[in-house]
Amino acid sequence: MLKETIVNLLKDVVSPTKEEIEKLLEVPPNPDLGDIAFPCFILAKQFKKNPTVIAAEIAEQLNNNQKSENINVQSQGAYINFFFKNEVWSEKLLNSILKKDFTKMEIGNNERIIIDMSSPNIAKPFGIGHLRSTMIGNALYHIYKTAGYDPVRVNHLGDWGTQFGKQITAYKRWGDPQKMEENAIHECLQLYVKFHEEAENDPELEKEARLWFKKLEDGDEEATELWKFFIELSLKEFKFMYDKLGVEFDYYLGESFYNDKMSPVVLELKEKGLLEESEGAMVVRLDEAEMPPCLILKSDGTTIYPTRDLATAIYRHEEMQGSKILYVVGAEQQLHFKQVFAVLDKMGKAWSSDCEHIPFGLMKYEGKKMSTRRGKVIFLEKVLEEAVTKATEIINEKSPELSNKNEVAEAIGIGSVIFNDLKNNRIQEVDFSLEDALNFEGETGPYVQYTYARTQSLLEKGAWDEAWINELTLTDGKHLNDQASWGLTKELMNFPNVIQHALKKNEPSVLARYVLEIAKKFNRYYNQVRINVEDENEKKTKLILTYATGKILKESIHCLGLKSPSKI
Repeated sequence: MLKETIVNLLKDVVSPTKEEIEKLLEVPPNPDLGDIAFPCFILAKQFKKNPTVIAAEIAEQLNNNQKSENINVQSQGAYINFFFKNEVWSEKLLNSILKKDFTKMEIGNNERIIIDMSSPNIAKPFGIGHLRSTMIGNALYHIYKTAGYDPVRVNHLGDWGTQFGKQITAYKRWGDPQKMEENAIHECLQLYVKFHEEAENDPELEKEARLWFKKLEDGDEEATELWKFFIELSLKEFKFMYDKLGVEFDYYLGESFYNDKMSPVVLELKEKGLLEESEGAMVVRLDEAEMPPCLILKSDGTTIYPTRDLATAIYRHEEMQGSKILYVVGAEQQLHFKQVFAVLDKMGKAWSSDCEHIPFGLMKYEGKKMSTRRGKVIFLEKVLEEAVTKATEIINEKSPELSNKNEVAEAIGIGSVIFNDLKNNRIQEVDFSLEDALNFEGETGPYVQYTYARTQSLLEKGAWDEAWINELTLTDGKHLNDQASWGLTKELMNFPNVIQHALKKNEPSVLARYVLEIAKKFNRYYNQVRINVEDENEKKTKLILTYATGKILKESIHCLGLKSPSKI
């Protein structure tokens, strides 16, 4: 609203278009320099004057303009600085924020977005490394939903490939049915690790594994039964973890789902003359894109990841009607996706440009890199359990009388782990520390959740009534005429812009950093201004701002996949 107002003021006195003016507008780093600033360097050619002179002349002209009423315009150097009168504009902004549809946008026009996320491998433990794809994808789903898109969450399970030949080989050689019954996933991991340890001294193991996978591809009964067994026990654990994290999926479609869809892709590549033989394998050359060839069929005739991902992309576009397909997969797969998208383009799939890899950096645990092959896995379940236990200890110390301590501890503990990930730019490596994540004072999930609970406590103490919103009278905004409330109100008004910016970059950290900023500004407001005062109208006014803060915090926290307890 503020930027739009300034654009409408400037469009009549400068030559750039409204869109160009909006791009040039800045938010000064210091509130003493105004709420919004416009640099005049670009106008030097139009007015044939020094930008400093231009800024002074335009400021004077705008101050004499009736449209500028309730806005003070000043020039400083080559900048025009705009100061909005708090007592007037606070009421205008709050009225917008309090509208029911303020946090529900329609910019997506119900366009379908397919989000490939989480995608753990069958018969492997759900480690803390899986957290990133799962929660980044989940946050993107909610952000797209908020913006009016039709997002679809797909769990592309790793339920096919040569690793199953290894798993079957290891199970048949060293598997213990009793251990499998007691702790199936843990035993599967031990067998997988043992396979790779033994394979270093016994090359025949790799050959045996390849044979078992070939049997699986050919529909061998024993191989298929073992494969189904691994899938069943894995899904049970995965769904338990997703319930803990509060994540749902619209589809569980593993790699095996596309087995009967790969032959048509290979046939189309042949018919279009794109397949070439290379050392016994079949590839698509990508020399023009300065990339190595994309492997489609191995020398033994079996398929490989690119084959399946080509079939997957085509299915998601043609059958699932996805207008855009996002792959929330680690940065180490960047070349793979570039190759797949390039092959789709060579096949004449014009929509290949609507496929996008959303990469993210590795997650380390206290500085250690994880590896399933070597058994270096930090089980996410154990991390969450520890986080909840520590959250319980903190709550027992700070709020021993809290009635629903277990529920709140789970929300705080698990939320701390999620937020610790999402506050970081996704492409950065994350070094996870539980102690840092659970800090109530730092830039953490508990800090944000505690701030939301504080808003609810203030509303309860003030006998808040939502009917006050409908009779909003702010007495000319005189009770919000201070820098703390004005700064908070402006920040709340930014919510739609933040959502759009997060979408543009497919970056949940944009929203996470925004939530932290809201929390900081509200706590500054709380510490500088007495809210539940004796004067009824003043109290209502301040509680309306408190209510608006809670509304934006709750919506943002939800988008990030955290819960928002009303009492902590």
